[in-house]
Amino acid sequence: MEHQQEETSNIPHVLIFPLPLQSTINSMLQLAELLCLAGLKVTFLNTNHNQQRLLRHSNVQSRFEQYPSFRFLTISDGLPEDHPRSVEQFGDIISSLQTVAEPFLKEMLSDVVEEPVTCVISDGLFYYAVDIGNEKGVPVITFDTISPSCLWVYLCLPKLIEAGILPFKGNELDALVTHIPPMEGLLRRRDLPHFCHLDDYKTDLNSQAVFKEIERIPKAHGLILNSFEDLDGPFLSCIRSSFPKTYAIGPLHFHLETRFAAKPTSLLSSSNSLWEEDHTSIKWLDAQSMGSVIYVSFGSLAVVSRKEILEFWHGLVNSKVKFLWVMRPNMLKGVELHDQFMKELVEGCKGTGYIVSWAPQKIVLAHPSVGGFLTHSGWNSTLESVTEGKPMICWPQYVDQRVTSRLVNEFWNIGLDMKDICDRSVIEKMVKDLMGTTKNKYKKSVEKLSELAKISVQKGGSSYHNLDSLIDEIKGLVRTKENGNIRT
Repeated sequence: MEHQQEETSNIPHVLIFPLPLQSTINSMLQLAELLCLAGLKVTFLNTNHNQQRLLRHSNVQSRFEQYPSFRFLTISDGLPEDHPRSVEQFGDIISSLQTVAEPFLKEMLSDVVEEPVTCVISDGLFYYAVDIGNEKGVPVITFDTISPSCLWVYLCLPKLIEAGILPFKGNELDALVTHIPPMEGLLRRRDLPHFCHLDDYKTDLNSQAVFKEIERIPKAHGLILNSFEDLDGPFLSCIRSSFPKTYAIGPLHFHLETRFAAKPTSLLSSSNSLWEEDHTSIKWLDAQSMGSVIYVSFGSLAVVSRKEILEFWHGLVNSKVKFLWVMRPNMLKGVELHDQFMKELVEGCKGTGYIVSWAPQKIVLAHPSVGGFLTHSGWNSTLESVTEGKPMICWPQYVDQRVTSRLVNEFWNIGLDMKDICDRSVIEKMVKDLMGTTKNKYKKSVEKLSELAKISVQKGGSSYHNLDSLIDEIKGLVRTKENGNIRT
């Protein structure tokens, strides 16, 4: 019996702590399942609000029941239940959660808990997790769910400040940005996150969060990125020059499918959605011809105006290209008579378009009827599009999306960048180009990357190897009860 208890205690216990957002919860649940498949104990720390949504709209509870060593743990985000929790209040969400999470993590990482935590995997924005982990002698591995290219831009920001490039002088948004190798001659000012354009960027909450994040990365035990070598090799190389323990293990969604291939029936119905998925979208796609539909989704956060929606609606309808459009109930900004407005949009595009409140995106992008993706350039969406070999039109808004959209167009050559433009004639032209004129050009490039993505997560591939190395690293961590130090 003592020997059995000793074996159980030697199994690493990983605490995973995601940002309270759809995209990061999705990525970290995929990582959690990969770690469970490797035989590790995993505790997934979610907010009460998002856990309720997750249980309501996905099958995570039944899916994770097959792993006895997995458990969900929830905490309050410190906000009232009727708080909108939209991107416009993101700063409030993060600061409110911090007041709850800091004391909770200190207790979780103490020596008196029943199941001591071997290591923490937390989002990069939770900089305080690194501080608490170091204080308690528990290694923290940062998981940055943004694109590696944007993370590298973040890490270069001190150089830009030192060189006098930030804050920008003048209003020339197309001026090239220097001091960000290997993107010299590629990135323009307009491709950087919005806070880089502010004269008082040092007082901006988003900017402050980023600088705290990049200050803590060197103090973390390691860094996880959702990408693969053949996609982001130059940026990964730059990051590893400062942080050798960087594990590129993506595309996570496809990596999980590959490792879980022995149980495909469980995986086919998997979902990590905080929204109710409308599967009538798949029935509609079934009735369309191959490669004829452009899928339109601005992700789980973007908030747009009535005018912007109408520009996209007219551009899509005028292109004569069939479209499937995801329009979340909370996507419209300051719009009265929302239901009537939506009804008019749906009625006006019958025969050409199909509008749903949320769609099972991985299934949609894998559908043979879908020939392209009009996207906000969120990193999960970009990787899913690459994996399925679907070229993109990018309309980025936040964080890494602006860097990613530039690379989609100019570095990987797998789509078009419509950054800072919302005009029906431009939308119409780009949709016609992507789905017709330039279709073969971008399709060829993205299908090549798709094959490389699939190779990377197969046995012998770079991401497969990197995940094994990460798991070995976690298994090699031993907490000493005597002094709380880490012995490897």
